[in-house]
Amino acid sequence: MTRKDIIQAIVGIVLISLVCGCTAESRQSDSDQWVSLFNGKDLTGWCPKISGYDAGENFGNTFRAEDGVLKVSYDEYDEFDGKFGHLFYKDKFSHYRLRLEYRFLGEQLVGGPDWGYRNSGIMLHCQSPQYMRKDQDFPVCIEAQLLGGDGQDERSTGNVCTPGTHIVMNGALITKHCINSSSETYHGGQWVTAEVEVHGNDIIKHIINGKVVLEYERPQLDPEDAEAIKLIEASKGDLMLYEGYISLQAESHPLEFRNIKVLPLEQ
Repeated sequence: MTRKDIIQAIVGIVLISLVCGCTAESRQSDSDQWVSLFNGKDLTGWCPKISGYDAGENFGNTFRAEDGVLKVSYDEYDEFDGKFGHLFYKDKFSHYRLRLEYRFLGEQLVGGPDWGYRNSGIMLHCQSPQYMRKDQDFPVCIEAQLLGGDGQDERSTGNVCTPGTHIVMNGALITKHCINSSSETYHGGQWVTAEVEVHGNDIIKHIINGKVVLEYERPQLDPEDAEAIKLIEASKGDLMLYEGYISLQAESHPLEFRNIKVLPLEQ
């Protein structure tokens, strides 16, 4: 090996070390900034809102912390009877990544809607639970829909639904209520990792088991939706959504969440 070859090899090793060192440092720093939203012991920091009940009233102990997981349970219900539930975290978020694991278990509660089978969601840019009507089924928000398979048919997860809202995809305003993602189908009771990357009123990404499955932008209020109209009036006519609360959904099928963490992002 010539002197020139030796120098080039040394330079290459130094460059690789610098890159790897920066990457490791970046990953360590990134890891240090994730904040856990669920302590695994109780619902501290969370507020339930179930249709037909005031904010803060956890009818039927629907949301509970057991064995280190956050459970949506219906063992104290006789039937569903339209009691759509959402569990809100106490703080608003605008630019962030939210990551959690979820799994569906057991059987759907009697009286739940057909589409509620193995169905839940991560609700983004939500109105506050205190601002919802007592009998309001869903908050005005953007939903990262979480679905489980039936053991046979294909059924994507990480879809987007828009209660009281619209989004933009590929430069076009989307008024259709739900858009499917490109995810795989997840049958049974396996844990699935769901992540959303939210940049205020800009790009939002849905990520399932590490793969981006859906992307859209400019979340905004629907000027024809009765609940959204109140928010538009409160914002003096601004349709755009820049921030809001996060909530987890209960739509008649038992499920569990764990490792619920948020990573704040720079604006």
